[in-house]
Amino acid sequence: MMPPGKSRVRMPEQPPEIRARNFLEVPLGLSEELALREASRCLQCQNPLCRTGCPVAVKIPDFIALIREERFAEAARKIKETNALPAVCGRVCPQEVQCESKCVLGIKGESVAIGYLERFCADYERNMGLVELPEPAPPNGKKVAVIGSGPSGLTVAGDLIKLGYDVTIFEALHKPGGVLTYGIPEFRLPKEIVEAEVNNLLSQGVKLELDSVIGKVRTVDELLEEDGFDAVYIGVGAGLPRFMG
Repeated sequence: MMPPGKSRVRMPEQPPEIRARNFLEVPLGLSEELALREASRCLQCQNPLCRTGCPVAVKIPDFIALIREERFAEAARKIKETNALPAVCGRVCPQEVQCESKCVLGIKGESVAIGYLERFCADYERNMGLVELPEPAPPNGKKVAVIGSGPSGLTVAGDLIKLGYDVTIFEALHKPGGVLTYGIPEFRLPKEIVEAEVNNLLSQGVKLELDSVIGKVRTVDELLEEDGFDAVYIGVGAGLPRFMG
């Protein structure tokens, strides 16, 4: 294991004179060396407050411990036990006000770069062709319709499919992802990352119907009464802007 460093690592970025001429992702991700250095800073607290700041209760000390042992793909799988979208969350979640804000290192210095490490694990697993899908529970005979394929709908679908539900996502637009696809620019969240995360869910058995505006092609009542769904989750987001003035 690499000796612990005192300072938080800085993620490499495209130089300003280069990124001014393209729309590619600005942060370039951590190398294995930088990831090991940052993981070595984690104190492995017996009472990990960082987990209390995570909305999906990722086992943060556990996956960081796996990074320290250079078991990067296993670290990614540990994250995916509770987080269906690690490559997305590692890029756009506000870790600075969630998990990282609870890190005890931040009391007198800089917190562990949990978001950087989450992104590193997810990217490593994907780039190395080591993606493994979570083991689903046996089918429970229940069908759930998820309206909207934004981060909320995708997360619900990912959680339910692991519990044995038959899940179908209905998306009004011609590409899935919601705000991840249509609201966040490429230099912040590449579309190929969103597509990869969606494809992982589809590989687990989640069904996806695009160009399906619920309320027009089908109503919620029809989904429940005629199509055999036992429950409907509505995660349509805030698709229309609110103009000033």
